[in-house]
Formats: sequence, C-alpha cells, structure tokens
Amino acid sequence: MSDPAALLSAYDHQLRDEAETPSAVAVERLGPLRLATFRGGRGFITYSTLDEDGRPATQESVLALVDGALAHYTASPDIHRVEWKTRGHDHAPGLHEALVGRGFVPDEPESVMVGEAALLAVDVELPAGVVVRQVTDEDDVRAMCAMQAEVFGDTPEFAAEILLQVLHRLRTRDDMEMWVAEADGTIVSAGRLEPVAGSEFAGIWGGATLPEWRGKGIYRALTAARARSALRHGKRYINSDSTEFSRPILERSGLVKVSTTTPYEWRRDT
Repeated sequence: MSDPAALLSAYDHQLRDEAETPSAVAVERLGPLRLATFRGGRGFITYSTLDEDGRPATQESVLALVDGALAHYTASPDIHRVEWKTRGHDHAPGLHEALVGRGFVPDEPESVMVGEAALLAVDVELPAGVVVRQVTDEDDVRAMCAMQAEVFGDTPEFAAEILLQVLHRLRTRDDMEMWVAEADGTIVSAGRLEPVAGSEFAGIWGGATLPEWRGKGIYRALTAARARSALRHGKRYINSDSTEFSRPILERSGLVKVSTTTPYEWRRDT
C-alpha cells in the first residue's frame, strides 16, 4: 500500500484525535476539538475535523473554536503553554489568521510521513564500535533525553519538562519504547517508538543524531530497529512527523509524504 490518498485516509481514521494523547493527564471536549493537558503545564489541541454537526467549518466557526480553546486553558493558571496541531490537508478556513491573532506563533512545518513498517526493517551496516539497543533503565533514559535536548537546542526548562513527561509515561504505561545508538558507551543517536493501541500504526518520534555522527547510516539503523519492533507488535504502518533532516531518509526507504503539520504555540505572559 503506497497510494498517498489511501495512506492519508488510514492516517486520518486511525491516528487523529484520541490516538494522539495517550499520556494526557486530563482531556476535555470542545465541539470537535480535543483539549488535552499534560504534566508540566502543557496544553495540546487536536481534532479529526473542524466541521461541526455535519456543517463545514467557516471562518466564524473556526475563530469561535480558537477563542473557546484559549479560554479553557487561560482559566487554568497551571498551564503555561499550549500547542495547536494543524494539518495542511484539513478544511480549516481562517485558522492561521485566527491563531496568530490570538497570540499563537507557528513553528516550522514538518512532513507527515506514512508507509509500510517492512520497508524500514532492513539490515543496515553500522560503523565499527556502534551498537543499537532499547533502553529501559532510568539513567539511560535520562542520558538519551539529554542528548536529544542538546541536538534540538531545547532550553533547560523545556528539557526538564520533556524528561518529566517521558519518565512518568514509562513508569505508568507500557506503550512507548526508547531506542539509542551508542559509540563506546556514549549515546550518539536516539528515538522513540510508540505503537498506537487499536490501530495498525506505530509512530517513530524524537529522532536525533549528534552532528559529528550524521551521514554514517546510524539513524537508518536506529529506524530499522524500531520498525522491526513495530512489526513484532503486529503493526503494519509507520508514521512520523519529519524534519527536513529525516524526511529524505524515510522517503528513500519508501515512506510517503501524505501531508504537512505545523504546530502553533501560545505561551502565557509571565
């Protein structure tokens, strides 16, 4: 199955809305919106459509949803930032203008990549001394998250927030795997695998490689290991929101760009 329209349909029907917030500590509905709250004071807004009660979304209805969602989060002083996740193929008239007008700032767009897990589960030769393995020990997970934060340029506050969320999820759930590539005991590349319950999908997320270790096949090997694990979980498809660093690697393996996604972020004034 490599038809982009069919892959996009599977993505929309199996991965939107509830499937996106497995580690939320609270969820409320606002019309078609799913308003999730995560540890560390983070809000997250997603949906499968902005249409309501069979009526297509309009600029007026979209603006009302943005206002309602923002009112929900601003009423809670513990929430200090909120992400609204958009998709490029959605019918969303006036959404960009509504979000920017209410103080949301768009980040860089990413490619929504989807394809058969078997396409990625290939043998990749690693440089001498490099090994790929799944990690479960908390010290290993902390080291992995620190390396990712370094590569992504995260602030110390944001890195601490992400680490808190990851450790909480690993302690309370069993639906996420952490994978690393090591060279002489130092983590040089890392990423997560998240099999999605009730779907044919597993997501690969957080892929990061130290600059001096790029271009050596390490990310491909890490991706292949996660794809093999996805197949063991009975998952047929892999999905990923990919930057321009990882998109070409996934495309060469046969995954297809089916859409784009752009996060818009609101931050509370301090």
